Amino acid sequence: MTLTDTDRAIAWQAQSLVLTYPDERLAQRMPMLRAATRTLPQALSRPLARFLDHAAATPLLELAADYVATFDHRKRFSPYLTYFTYGDTRKRGMALLRFKHAYRSAGLELDEDELPDHLAVVLEFAATGDAAAGRRLLVEHRAGLELMRLGLRESGSPWAHVLESVSATLPPLGGREHEAVARLAAEGPPEEEVGLDPFAPPEYMPPTGGSR
Repeated sequence: MTLTDTDRAIAWQAQSLVLTYPDERLAQRMPMLRAATRTLPQALSRPLARFLDHAAATPLLELAADYVATFDHRKRFSPYLTYFTYGDTRKRGMALLRFKHAYRSAGLELDEDELPDHLAVVLEFAATGDAAAGRRLLVEHRAGLELMRLGLRESGSPWAHVLESVSATLPPLGGREHEAVARLAAEGPPEEEVGLDPFAPPEYMPPTGGSR
C-alpha cells in the first residue's frame, strides 16, 4: 500500500479528532469525518469507519464514560506516549520538552494545561504542523502505540479501530520494535514495581514472559 502525504494528513487529523474526549463537537463533526474517511485507502478508512459507526450508534454520555474508563483509568491504555517509555520518572520531563521543542519549531504553542505527548495532540501536529517531525515522534514511540493497540483490541474497545488506522500510517514493525513491545508487555513502564502483574495480557508476552 502506497500512501500519499495527503492520505496521512487526512487520516491523522481524523484520528486526532476521535481520540479526544467525545462531546457535542464529535456529533457535529461526524458528517465531515465520514466524508474525509471515504477518501482514504481501505487500510486507513475501514477501521476508522467502524469506529464512526460505533460512535454514531452509542449515546454520547455512554461513549464519554467509556472514553474516561478506557484512557483515564487504565494506565496500559494511557494516551500519553512518553508514559510507556519513561513511566512517571524524571526522564519523562526531558522527553516532554522534546515534543514541545518540535511544536515550537513549527510555530505552534500548546495551552499550559495540555501535555504535548497526548496521542491526539501529536496526530494533530503531524496533520497540520510538521508532518515529518510528527511522524518521527510517532515512530519513536511505536512500541507503546502497538501495545495500546493490542490491548484495546483484546479488551474489545471501539478505540482499537482508531489505533489500527494510526498503525497503518506508519512503517511495519521491525524486529527491534517487536522486542520492545514484548519487553514492555512483560515489564511495564519504568515505575512498575517488582512483583506486579504483567502490563499486557499473557498472549502478548514473550515466550519466557511472566511477572518480574
